Amino acid sequence: MGAIIRFMDLRRIALALCLASAACLAMAQSEKSVRFVVGFTPGGPSDILARALAAKLTETRGQPVVVENRPGAGGNLAAEVVARSAADGNTWLLGNNSILATNAALYSHLPFDPVKDFAPVALVGIQPNMLVVHPSVPAHSVGELIAYAKQHPGKLNYASTGAGVASHLSGELFKAMTGVDMVHVPYKGAQPALTDVIAGQCQVMFATTASAIPYVKAGRLRALAVTTAQRSASMPDLPTVAEAGVPGFESTTWHGVVVPAGTPAPIVERLNRDINAALRDPELRKRLDLLGVEVAGGTPQEFAAYIAAEIPKWTKIVRDSGAKAD
Repeated sequence: MGAIIRFMDLRRIALALCLASAACLAMAQSEKSVRFVVGFTPGGPSDILARALAAKLTETRGQPVVVENRPGAGGNLAAEVVARSAADGNTWLLGNNSILATNAALYSHLPFDPVKDFAPVALVGIQPNMLVVHPSVPAHSVGELIAYAKQHPGKLNYASTGAGVASHLSGELFKAMTGVDMVHVPYKGAQPALTDVIAGQCQVMFATTASAIPYVKAGRLRALAVTTAQRSASMPDLPTVAEAGVPGFESTTWHGVVVPAGTPAPIVERLNRDINAALRDPELRKRLDLLGVEVAGGTPQEFAAYIAAEIPKWTKIVRDSGAKAD
């Protein structure tokens, strides 16, 4: 009888140790910092959005979420870092239409496969772009800009946040649909590009509303139109490029979280739940509204389907425009 009691005691001790070890492991995992990799410079719309989301997820998950900027090559450098990372849920990428939908058509070689190397988690939001010009440009409408550009072929420089990103392809699409000749000048992020447009080094840019609105309100840039099919709630009096004289023109920037392929489904599902919960938070929604972001959310499957639909759309735009990043 005593032997049986001692055996039961040993089982209880072993079980307690096992539970303690599991708790310690879970605690260790929750305390490990997450790398939230962004493919563009600090201060730009992708960076601002990532930091707002990271702050909320740090609070709700009880786990530090640290934004890591890896600018260059239209987001490809950041994507490669994440694609090659361990599939343990501790490395995320803020993907966008450039990284996940257009770069495969723009670059002759990618160090990652935008479909096979990532597991989609959630679409975070969609941002309209805004056609802005330096105040020295004698154009107060899209029609006037087209007329001026045709009178001065090759004289206008348009800035982008990098080769192959939405601001680049918006410019190429605009050129193809209007027949104007403008020179593309790529930068490594929104802030350096905007800085040169404000300084007059470049005269035109298709910038995200979030990054451009403060400078428009300050009179340092002039806004001509938004690039979405519908007018933007952040600038309701501003016409779309389509209604301002270029029918059918539409170009937006979208952002979503992906993780390395092979990340276990329970980890992906938990992160998806956490992101959707964060996007419902009034404080975060207010911050995203100020960025001009239309909040999305949804399931990993819905985000995967969204990416699948975007790839042929942007591939056609790239091919029709003749744009190349290398």
